[in-house]
Amino acid sequence: MKRSLSVLVAALFLVTSQNVAAARGAKRYLKKETTVDMRNMNRIFLGWVDLRPEDWLIHGYDKQAEWNEVVNELNSVFQHGFQTRYVPGRTVGAAKEKSDDNAAGYDLYIKFADVRIDYDDYYLYASIHFIDPKTNSEYGVIPTRAYYGNAWGFVNYLRAALDEVNLKLSVEIAGELPKKRK
Repeated sequence: MKRSLSVLVAALFLVTSQNVAAARGAKRYLKKETTVDMRNMNRIFLGWVDLRPEDWLIHGYDKQAEWNEVVNELNSVFQHGFQTRYVPGRTVGAAKEKSDDNAAGYDLYIKFADVRIDYDDYYLYASIHFIDPKTNSEYGVIPTRAYYGNAWGFVNYLRAALDEVNLKLSVEIAGELPKKRK
């Protein structure tokens, strides 16, 4: 009797702890949601993720210039990771600042909107717009949703959340999850 009770308690603990862990992170959408086939779009312009420079005080920075440096560095790491890890072999141009949206000469412009940081839950919220730069019409939109940054520290969790955004972009462009590197 004691043994079966111990097994039941252990099984209940395992199920409960998995549910709690799953509830902590945002749902991951790892299937293609847009209808346009973007696999042959080889010239991609990646827009700026606007982490609102005016919110520097909210995020605990003493000076706006410090927060601006963090925003610039996060965008740089995000853009570099997109090109090298998620769409290697494609030509990727990237915005250098919030107002940089010159996607002339590219097949695809990826624009981010409704960006918001939720420090309490370690989420980065954003909507993603896939735009034809020649006609300025949208191929598709991923609505505003949470991307979970499972890392310790403010900047690190934002990096992790932006990596989740890159994963979603890869799925939308390639139509599938990226292949694991050996």
